[in-house]
Amino acid sequence: MAVKTTLKENISIALTSIKGNKLRTSLTSLIIAIGIMALVGILTSIQGIRDQTNAAFAGLGANSFTIQNSNQDLNFGMGGHSKVYPPITYEQADKFKTTFKLPVQVAVNLEISGTSVVKYGSKKTNPNTQFVGTNENYLATNGYKIGFGRNFSDDELAHGEGVVIIGDDLKQRLFGNQDLIDKSILVGDDRFRIIGVLAKKGSSMGGLGGDRICIIPVSKAKQVDTVANPTFSIKVMAKSPAVLDATVGEATALFRNIRDLAISKPDNFGIDRSDSIQKQLEGNLDNVTYGGLAIGIITLIGAAIGLMNIMLVSVTERTREIGLRKAIGATPAIIRKQFLIEAIVICLIGGISGIFLGMLIGNIIVIFTKGGFVVPWMWVSAALVVCTFIGLLSGFYPAKKASKLDPVESLRYE
Repeated sequence: MAVKTTLKENISIALTSIKGNKLRTSLTSLIIAIGIMALVGILTSIQGIRDQTNAAFAGLGANSFTIQNSNQDLNFGMGGHSKVYPPITYEQADKFKTTFKLPVQVAVNLEISGTSVVKYGSKKTNPNTQFVGTNENYLATNGYKIGFGRNFSDDELAHGEGVVIIGDDLKQRLFGNQDLIDKSILVGDDRFRIIGVLAKKGSSMGGLGGDRICIIPVSKAKQVDTVANPTFSIKVMAKSPAVLDATVGEATALFRNIRDLAISKPDNFGIDRSDSIQKQLEGNLDNVTYGGLAIGIITLIGAAIGLMNIMLVSVTERTREIGLRKAIGATPAIIRKQFLIEAIVICLIGGISGIFLGMLIGNIIVIFTKGGFVVPWMWVSAALVVCTFIGLLSGFYPAKKASKLDPVESLRYE
């Protein structure tokens, strides 16, 4: 008469067998744990870095782009190159701002210097301050907020008055906790009256800007800039990322007209989208993810081979036991199921341990990069599925071999 066993009984039999071979089971589970730990650890840290990167670029506005006279082609790890076009004049930039009809915010910018020195009394900063002229939309298009004070007024922009909005780092270095509104500072050799302080933001890529920045009206910037033929840039923020492509198309067509370009001629200006660098970083993170997957898979292949060997040894050692089970009615299907479940249980023991270790190591890396705690549920679920698959794959041949043993010959086995 055939013997029927429940899943619970099969798991109990598997655990009993595992306890009887603690050393070999522990070593196999350890190999699997190392593979899963490498897989989950790398992917957890990448997920944390990815979330941190997305949050940083969200502050720059994922729905903005810049029209400028250069087109930067970045290739991380391989350098990059840029193509420079004729300068964009203030008249061209201002005409774009006044004639662009879509519901956007437009900032006309003039980068005066990235190495300015700011002075107040006997105090001064290092030569690492960004000095830029712009209009009332610069704060919104670049992810800034006023900490206290105010933005430029229409009169200040129209008449090019000597007023300035400074970053939080400059405020701390030059003024500490004292009141600074309406006090005057020197930026290079030019004097400006402070009307506002930006909320703390942090440094941008390349170390410039962020909290070390002085912003003045663009009409004033034209007066203090020493470059004979400066080029302006135009930062455009669309209503949402969903309409960014359409806005870029409309802006390109309008600026071609402003630059008097014939239909047959290519663009003589560059358009850098705010999400272009983010997409390239995402691509590099994807490559690292593939590398992490490769490392984990190679380790798990080794673990699978080791588990198969252990299961084959287990079949040999338990030949009499298999013969006895068959003699009292166990079918080949039951024998196969018992060995398969045993292999899966061993894999899951190692897999669960590897998941916890991987999450711990991955989050330690994320915390060191000043990110937040991450639980990569997708990869945790995938790791459990992989462990189950490895158990099935590694246990299939030994289970099949065990199920085909002759009960009479098995009972005679010594």
